[in-house]
Amino acid sequence: MNNKYSTWCHPYKPTAKYNKKVAYLSMEFGIDQSFNIYSGGLGFLAGSHMRSGFELKQNMIGIGMLWKYGYYDQARNDDQTLRTEFNEKYFDFLEDTGIEVEVKLHDNPHVKVRAYVLKPEIFGTVPMYFLSTDVDGNDHLSRTITNHLYDANEVTRVSQSIVLGIGGAKVVETLGGADTYHLNEGHALPAFYYLRDQGIKKKQLVFTTHTPEKAGNEEREARHLNRCGFFGRSLSEDELQKEMVNGGMINYTISALRMARKANGVSKLHAKVANDMWKEYDGVSKIIPITNAQNQKFWQDASIKKAWSNKNVKAYKSRKTRLKNQLFEEVYQQTGKKFDPKVLTFVWARRFAGYKRADLLLHDLERFKRLISNEKYPVQIIWAGKPYPYDFYAIDVFNHLVNHSKTEANLAVLIGYEMDLSKRLKCGSDVWLNTPRITREASGTSGMTAAMNGSVNVSTNDGWIPEFEKDGKNSFILPALDHNLPVWDQDKIDADNLYEILENKVIPTYYDTPKKWQEIVFKGIDGVIPEFTSHRMADDYYRKLF
Repeated sequence: MNNKYSTWCHPYKPTAKYNKKVAYLSMEFGIDQSFNIYSGGLGFLAGSHMRSGFELKQNMIGIGMLWKYGYYDQARNDDQTLRTEFNEKYFDFLEDTGIEVEVKLHDNPHVKVRAYVLKPEIFGTVPMYFLSTDVDGNDHLSRTITNHLYDANEVTRVSQSIVLGIGGAKVVETLGGADTYHLNEGHALPAFYYLRDQGIKKKQLVFTTHTPEKAGNEEREARHLNRCGFFGRSLSEDELQKEMVNGGMINYTISALRMARKANGVSKLHAKVANDMWKEYDGVSKIIPITNAQNQKFWQDASIKKAWSNKNVKAYKSRKTRLKNQLFEEVYQQTGKKFDPKVLTFVWARRFAGYKRADLLLHDLERFKRLISNEKYPVQIIWAGKPYPYDFYAIDVFNHLVNHSKTEANLAVLIGYEMDLSKRLKCGSDVWLNTPRITREASGTSGMTAAMNGSVNVSTNDGWIPEFEKDGKNSFILPALDHNLPVWDQDKIDADNLYEILENKVIPTYYDTPKKWQEIVFKGIDGVIPEFTSHRMADDYYRKLF
């Protein structure tokens, strides 16, 4: 097949300082609402990186997976609780490159992997290649490997890592090879093993760890991985022993840190936490901070940007009202509730996970009831986000919020948290609630894009927030606590502090001193731009990691 993107190709001459050829491997990318093959923060982050790479004319490509069913589609049961649906996706804007490579999976040495290109002109990204095993000539099980992002079946999950890692590395070889191979999380770890065997030097391998959460740092039995083809070839027992940690296991993050020339965490705090996590293991790279960021051109509303640039309060308020009404139309369509644009609106929206504490506001139900029923200082609250489809605790929290909101006119829980709804929530909110247990949130990029659009962060001091916050001036920050306390103690203290801040600072400021509120809004935008835009981040990666 004749396709110019069957070789390493860009529609521009790369900028001199970004001329190094970089292959960026990630299990998920959030590029556009129509291309829904992502689950959450990592996808949003990777998508912003690909956009900024294009806008800065970097010599980079993206390597990802073409998920036939994506992550999942949120729907509702008859009682409004969460229902997960898996619907086949069609993306006619992708083109077959004609590149087909083979990987060994388990007892099958010839699983075919096909590469499809997302051309830069489609969504304004660097060239991106998406891999599929749904290829003629593969057996049924092989064809299903690229069905579901983060498949719950362990064998399938391992196979996905092999396809992305070894399959991705082989695709890059076919394109002409890269100067630097960049792994985002350990999902594509087999790439490092394969590339090492192909003579690729350590200086060409870099790694980003995106989470301090155990679930994000996979660990599996070494001999099982060897049988699966994880290492690109069968390792001898002696070779395998050198890779093992923790009693015969392969920890993806530790292995990546050992093989990478350089590694980074995604905020200053996360880099410190990550270095502490892995310091007991020999041979691991030092983890430097490169704080996450989001693409301003994509995420910031143009009229909000103009009003902020001109410090035009009247124009800002007018546009904010329109954006709130757009969000509230979605609330009405989903819940039948009419929200008021004059009312202070809180939003909690992100991937649902226990440590993020979506239900922290409900910790003291009596106090929460007083908060939402105050006629002098009315509030509206919206929750949205996707739990992992098999994280039943997170699903239970989601459903608890749904059930609690049914009888309250000013509470709503929305489904469909993907890029369009995410942007609408960030643009239409007045306050962005961010409540993770401290040290558990590596970065937390949602608050950046919310701030770009005039939503004031009310947050624990975790992830990127310590690099941004000026408490009472551009945000409102919960007081520090001992994060070594039992989680129930942390939750009690943080909930009490959250109520105190909302009742005595946030809500009165919004209603009683609107001029001061507007100053906080604009200082929030000042604080996030340009420091937390992905142009800065994409430049940092070339200067500090590549």
